[in-house]
Amino acid sequence: MSEVETPKALTGIAGWTDDRFHAARGMRVLMRKVFPDHWSFLLGEIALWSFVILLLTGTFLSLFFVPSMNEVVYHGTYTKLNGVRMSEAFQSTLRISFDVRGGLLLRQIHHWAADLFMVAITAHMLRIFFTGAYRKPREVNWLIGIVLFSLGLIEGLFGYSLPDDQLSGAGLRIFEGVLQGIPIIGTYAAYFLFGGPFPGHDIVPRMYIIHVLLIPGLILALVTAHLFIMVHQKHTQMPGLGKTEKNVAGQPFYPYFLAKGTAWFFFIFAALALLATFAQINPIWLYGPYSPVAISSASQPDWYMGILEGALRMMPAWEINFLGHTLTLSVLIPFALPLTIILGGATFWPWFERWATGDQSYHHLNDRPRNAPIRTATGVAAVTFYGVLWAEGANDVLADKLSIPLYTITWISRVLIFVGPAFAFYATRRICLGLQRKAAEELSHGFESGIIRQLPHGEFLEMHRPLSVEARAVAAAKKPVPALPRAGSEDVNGIPAPAGRGALGWLRARANSAFTETVEAPNGHANGHGEEHAAVGAGSDDAAGELPPGESH
Repeated sequence: MSEVETPKALTGIAGWTDDRFHAARGMRVLMRKVFPDHWSFLLGEIALWSFVILLLTGTFLSLFFVPSMNEVVYHGTYTKLNGVRMSEAFQSTLRISFDVRGGLLLRQIHHWAADLFMVAITAHMLRIFFTGAYRKPREVNWLIGIVLFSLGLIEGLFGYSLPDDQLSGAGLRIFEGVLQGIPIIGTYAAYFLFGGPFPGHDIVPRMYIIHVLLIPGLILALVTAHLFIMVHQKHTQMPGLGKTEKNVAGQPFYPYFLAKGTAWFFFIFAALALLATFAQINPIWLYGPYSPVAISSASQPDWYMGILEGALRMMPAWEINFLGHTLTLSVLIPFALPLTIILGGATFWPWFERWATGDQSYHHLNDRPRNAPIRTATGVAAVTFYGVLWAEGANDVLADKLSIPLYTITWISRVLIFVGPAFAFYATRRICLGLQRKAAEELSHGFESGIIRQLPHGEFLEMHRPLSVEARAVAAAKKPVPALPRAGSEDVNGIPAPAGRGALGWLRARANSAFTETVEAPNGHANGHGEEHAAVGAGSDDAAGELPPGESH
């Protein structure tokens, strides 16, 4: 088959570019770059394309939005608000929704894309965490992801507050109270941001600059750095046949990955357009303009901010006096503690895991979540912690729909915030070990076929079908975590091991003991379950208990 000739137009452009920037070599490397073909890697692309759609739709909206809190009297298309005093920000948002051709559609696409962006980042980071893709040499990219998530929280808060409607204004009032709850500097921070007493006249213009210029610029720079680092370090891959730490099995960037990524962009855009068409979001005309003296029931922020809302509703009304300053713990703790636990814990986890395991090697092959019980259990516990706070953020809605007293739900959440993550950790760890035991059993004896045979002496045995080559490669990819010297242990010369000295050494030994808990594969290291199974089957014809690979059910 003859080679496909490159179109002359492309050849000319490529030659012109290479003559001036010497880009041919770099482009060849990029075009030949291999990307693993696994569905979970599409989560990062959803976040990328959602951000691109946010930039496109946000540019359109910025042409018509007026970031001003000057008061005007509305006389527009939405007659139910005729004669109502409102800010120019709210009026311009109404004009975008009812008077600008396609304005409401693009405004709703923008809002849905913001929610999808945060969903995709969250799911992408959970995938990275549960598979251990943050390990050496990718710690920097993991930190970039955490910063992107944090910037997304602030960007979403400011963007949703720009219309100056009753719902977002109440959220902004809570944000101002949270800022004032910070000891010593809180009142100054709130004053400088709002330009005086709440709500002032400067907050919307300032949020607008931060929302459309500062944070998008930071996100764009971090996304670019994230992609460059990923391409340079090569992509991680899921365990499978022929996949090792030294190769990448998949498809090249051109034409396969480029075509798939382009199609994925249009698919995401179409999905958001369908949502914006048939699923209404943030109908500000129903809420009305913001008034500091009004409040509405059943008001919640976007889902990603629900954790802070839930923490505020759950916290008792505690205040203390410290060095002449009143510390409002009922605001300070809900603001600082949940984010510190989740974001701070995620930040330091790669280094904690390396310290506990002593693992200094490079990792390009991901773990199956079941093969890292402590990591997976910790992640599920964090998700449970987040989920309890998120549900508590809608405690008034739950109380109304379930006909349960509001304070009963609050007390249930106060108990679940401690009991839920602990139970989730314990149950997930046991499930992971059980799945490991099942995988070891299947490696040793195959999986149950559902076929029963009777031996000549009357014994019944269930036939087992051997795993396929691909399934065996996945099941056998688990790497045991090496055990570190225990506290008080000595080497061959009778000298105490340095890693096991003191209280820190004892803590490290305990952490290492937790990380090394595993069910070993049957390649020379049978586990207790496998030995028990073998003992039960002793004396029987081993060949009679296996179903030949070619035999059908």
